[in-house]
Amino acid sequence: MLAAALPVFVLADLPMAGYAVCAAAWILASAIQLAADRHVKRSLARGSRNSALGTLAAATLGRVWLVALAILLVGLSDRESGLAAAVLAAVLVTVHLAGIAIGRLMSSDDERAVSARLSKGGGGRGI
Repeated sequence: MLAAALPVFVLADLPMAGYAVCAAAWILASAIQLAADRHVKRSLARGSRNSALGTLAAATLGRVWLVALAILLVGLSDRESGLAAAVLAAVLVTVHLAGIAIGRLMSSDDERAVSARLSKGGGGRGI
């Protein structure tokens, strides 16, 4: 999505500082989520749900604060860049959430059953 937004920023003559800051924050936030997902899987495999939940919560809040702080800082230096970054972030979040929803809707029944067991506390181990 970031790659698709770049030509829009160039053709519409939008501030590239807004794009660069938002893109950097989004990529860093995605890396944080990837690392958190790996830790959550390891924690669940060990049976440590508290660790998994804590990691997931911290990563989610951290990602939100990271992107919001990046938008705020670029907006304080240049209002137009801040607005461009905020709009890009809103589009990225919307597309990201839609992708997650579509992915879950298209997942197999087995994957949904495992997800339901994990959310109910079964963990797939008959606990």
